[in-house]
Amino acid sequence: MGASMMLVKKMLNGIMMKEITIKELADQYDVSTRTIQSKIKKLGYEWDSKESIYRYVGERSEPLDVDFSTLISKNSKMPAEQKQANSEVAASISQMNESESTSASFPKASINASKVDAIDILLQNPKDRSKRVYRGFYFDDDVLSIIDRVPKNYKSELVNEALRKVFKEKGLLD
Repeated sequence: MGASMMLVKKMLNGIMMKEITIKELADQYDVSTRTIQSKIKKLGYEWDSKESIYRYVGERSEPLDVDFSTLISKNSKMPAEQKQANSEVAASISQMNESESTSASFPKASINASKVDAIDILLQNPKDRSKRVYRGFYFDDDVLSIIDRVPKNYKSELVNEALRKVFKEKGLLD
């Protein structure tokens, strides 16, 4: 863990004074922003969006002198591949936002701007979920290795878009 000791009061003050963001904390502790937010909530704090402050609503005495880094367990870390995929997706998204073009570089794929399709875009930006039905399928290793490159919550979208593309090419979908 690359994070040093940080007391809860220092962390909360940093967030409220806009000296540090939840995203920066998540990166520092190698966890998701959701993990950071849930740890803060479990400590008994609620975010007051009107005043941009954390309010203590817990039962026990306020845990201001607790070292926040001790609350991040090694088990809550994402597997390395997942983290790598998340950072590749995040890098692609930020690159897309900065350049506002479709010629941004994609992880492990060389694609020229004219060939960017829904699957390429999906590898960068999540799509709104439509009504879905769960089905289990067996995948060959080569196909699964590609699916496993994307974060867990994007896998269904990737498989749907890949199948949709093939079905459209075969004239089975409009």
